[in-house]
Amino acid sequence: MIYLDAQIKHTFSGNKWEVPAQIFARPLVLNVEQEITPKEVLDELKLLGYRSVNNADSSGEYQYNNGTLVVQRRAFSFPDGDEPLRHIRVSWQSNRIASIEDRSSQQKISRIRLEPWLVTRMVSSSQEDRMLVQLDNVPALLPKALILVEDRDFYDHHGVAPLSILRALVANIRAGKTVQGGSTLTQQLVKNLYLTREKAITRKIKEALMALIIDARYSKDDILQAYLNEVFLGQNGKMAVHGFGLASYYYFDRPANEMSPPEIATLVAMIKGPSYYNPRRYEERVLERRNLVLRILFEENEIDRREYQQYINAPLGLASGASLASGKHPAFMDKVRRELSTILADPQLRDSGVKVFTTLDIYAQRRAEKAMKETLNGLQSDRKAVLQGAMLVTDIASGEIRAIVGSRETGFKGFNRALDAKRQVGSLIKPAVYLTALEDPVEYNLATPLADKPITLENASGKTWSPKNADKTFRGQVALIDGLANSLNVPTVNLGMQVGLKNITDTIRRLGVESDFKEVPAMTLGAMSLTPFETNQMYQTISNNGRYIPLHTVSSVVSANNRLIWQHAEFYSQRADEAATYLLNYALYKVTTEGTASRVGRTFPGVNMGGKTGTTDDYRDSWFSGFDRNNVITVWVGNDDNQPVLLTGAGGALPVFINYQKLQEPKSLTRRFPEGLGIAHFDKDTGEVVIAGCPDSMSVPAILDVLPPASQDCYGQPIRKEKKKKSWWERLFGND
Repeated sequence: MIYLDAQIKHTFSGNKWEVPAQIFARPLVLNVEQEITPKEVLDELKLLGYRSVNNADSSGEYQYNNGTLVVQRRAFSFPDGDEPLRHIRVSWQSNRIASIEDRSSQQKISRIRLEPWLVTRMVSSSQEDRMLVQLDNVPALLPKALILVEDRDFYDHHGVAPLSILRALVANIRAGKTVQGGSTLTQQLVKNLYLTREKAITRKIKEALMALIIDARYSKDDILQAYLNEVFLGQNGKMAVHGFGLASYYYFDRPANEMSPPEIATLVAMIKGPSYYNPRRYEERVLERRNLVLRILFEENEIDRREYQQYINAPLGLASGASLASGKHPAFMDKVRRELSTILADPQLRDSGVKVFTTLDIYAQRRAEKAMKETLNGLQSDRKAVLQGAMLVTDIASGEIRAIVGSRETGFKGFNRALDAKRQVGSLIKPAVYLTALEDPVEYNLATPLADKPITLENASGKTWSPKNADKTFRGQVALIDGLANSLNVPTVNLGMQVGLKNITDTIRRLGVESDFKEVPAMTLGAMSLTPFETNQMYQTISNNGRYIPLHTVSSVVSANNRLIWQHAEFYSQRADEAATYLLNYALYKVTTEGTASRVGRTFPGVNMGGKTGTTDDYRDSWFSGFDRNNVITVWVGNDDNQPVLLTGAGGALPVFINYQKLQEPKSLTRRFPEGLGIAHFDKDTGEVVIAGCPDSMSVPAILDVLPPASQDCYGQPIRKEKKKKSWWERLFGND
């Protein structure tokens, strides 16, 4: 007894189970004046398992009619605190939220957030899965039904009920088979928690002794709560479904506190034999036993006659179970696991039921997977090399990763190309060259002429290199903005040699690239290998006005009892000059309207976006990094064996980007005009400052205070400087 007592105390008072880490997506936040369609919000509610009704008066219900949404937002423990059930009314005007009202307090509010979607659970090697519930957070009918069906004398016995055992023995002898069990709930709990399935008499004695000890040491409510979390209620593939918390999601796609009486009766009915009463395989068996449970509840006055008649005629109403499917979005979850291995170094913490809140936007993820799969399937038909791809979608302002695709087979759990495939980036590196120049505004602006003539460079070992443009032609000279917009190689190399390779290397590092690469002239054209992740980090800094924020997927971690364990620290660093970055982004906007990615502008004529194509030698790698107001998207398309795929950046990666944007509603690029910038006018040939309206001039943003004034008019005549008028004081005393 002393030994058994120690064994019980060790587990029952501590962590009784290994509970998988729950991984949540980002919560959808609704703000007044936010540009979001009712459909986007309704899709989120359906994803969360909310029920559409005529009158939303219970948790997890909503009603929508003519631009007005009424929803009973569930109570939820967010990382920054608990939020109660809230009765919310949201009204739209066109595709913008006009007002949000908290009907619980009869007050207008400026924002509300929905609870985040549970993406998956990181199940340990124990092959058991559960979600813990508290006794006071489940419907009162659940413990009542459980006790009435499984152990009527629960509150009267001391863990073992001899009379129940005797009654069961008599019933079994009369039937000639086992038709009734005599075990109490406490004995069932002992059997599941501590004992094996052997049928020896010693095991039954040990079971009874341990039940007596537990009943003596712990309250009935403690025992009942443990039972609610331990009971076996079916199989989800290889994973055992334990406890009512997980079973309510698995069978009905809703939290346990929202279960209806028929749903409660179904789960209680299944306890007798979860395989025999599997509702997905044996619906008639389960309905018959569910109705028996409902009959017991009716006879004990827990439900009235009208409710009983209504409930026994109700269908089982099973969910698909897909919401709890494991292995979803493996590329994104791979990044989450890598971050968690640092955040929670102790593996036991990861099996203690922690809640991990991530930055995943499930719609961005699904759209990215769809765009990648369908686009590559379409491109594959006339190619021998097997196309593969990777993609990241990140939030520009926060560095939060919204989606990761690591393979054309989006459910593939192996090699994660988005994080681990190092490939030559080609022209995607060119913005770093141009940014290096634009950060020296005295020497360079968007109109600065760049030489586009044959050039030969020699390295330290005497080898020569003669870069050429993709079209094998030379233009004599081009404006700096045109060199980038049209991705011209020779002007870029000339510019790179002028600003210096060391300075370009420094810029690449400041933009967030950590991989090693050789400091050679060819690096100006992307002769370096980077992962899509690193490339996206570089473009996050560029699109964020030079502000670097580390890309990440985990925002916070909360313990099983909702105590904050870890939170992502907000961090940023101004890595590049804001005015120079604005000029660069203007040039990248021109890439999408007039340059190598002009298909973007043609496809989305009313939406301004920026971006850059990238193609490597022999067409082995196809790249595109593009951004709208909120997100930067990086796409790589190629072959794992490095075979040529015969696709330019515009022919392979860019279509994936465009198809992704077609699946959503991209927001037009807007950036604050930095102080000191304005529109300036330059001669197209010489790059000299001219006055507005001259023929053969170009008008582009520029840093005005470093520009010299125009020296001649549109006809080549010198502009005379007007003498400053003297004040009467200066005229009186003759001051010059």
